[in-house]
Amino acid sequence: MTFLNLLSQPSKLILDGATGTELNRRGVDTGLPLWSANALLTDRDSKILQQIHEDYLRAGADIITTNTFRTHRRALAPSGNASRALELTSRAVTIARGAIINSKSEASKFIAGSISTLEDCYRPDLVPSDEELRAEHAERIDHLAQCGVDLILIETINTIREAAVMAKLAVATGLPLVVSFVCNREGRILSGETLTEAANQLLPLDVSALGVNCGPTADLVKPLAELRQACGAAFPLIAYGNIGYADDEVGWINTDSEDPKNYCEHAAHWDVKIVGGCCGTTPEHIRQLKLALK
Repeated sequence: MTFLNLLSQPSKLILDGATGTELNRRGVDTGLPLWSANALLTDRDSKILQQIHEDYLRAGADIITTNTFRTHRRALAPSGNASRALELTSRAVTIARGAIINSKSEASKFIAGSISTLEDCYRPDLVPSDEELRAEHAERIDHLAQCGVDLILIETINTIREAAVMAKLAVATGLPLVVSFVCNREGRILSGETLTEAANQLLPLDVSALGVNCGPTADLVKPLAELRQACGAAFPLIAYGNIGYADDEVGWINTDSEDPKNYCEHAAHWDVKIVGGCCGTTPEHIRQLKLALK
């Protein structure tokens, strides 16, 4: 069954948790600027990455996200790896595919090609010009399509302008497209724009789902309600919250501020089609989510 077929079914789909922060938990260097892409540079860390994908799949994830959040030229350049963008993206997708094969599930599992902002996902003031956005995101999206992902996940986006450029390029591949924004505590995109504005611009582009991610679970309720109003009762939404906080040196600080059961008390009741975990969540959060949805 294809991803779009499953998206039309009544049951919810589960997106995996946060690969980058789980790599950090398991002793992989996730220091900036490469962050999670560090795991693609050595065989040891790549094996840990595949094990994390497998753990999320066995916990109940239907969709796993590729470790490609920072495998584009702009992010790789400070470490001298800009020319390896396609190589590292390909390696990330191959590892994800291997995890699905190893998990030996009878149910359909899907690989979401993950891409985010060109600059810091929490800094809307740093968004480059439209010309730069089109050129650099076109390459990123082409790399993911070449490598055989099942859908494209544009996530943790902080402005409608960058989201719209990315969405137009992604839809042109023919792959299903999911777009997710990061919001402030008032329920607005970090740029200050509303999710109603975002829906008005993105729905005509034929996106497959819209949503929010990388915020505390309680803070996702308001933006999700606005999106539901803007998109209508039947349109697929996605939501996945975080646990912990961003850090300028290591990227993310994991905390135990919300245990798996408490997280699922929120997440299992969101009015969404796709639900999962963002930064700081673990395979146990996904396992508990799977149980809660049953």
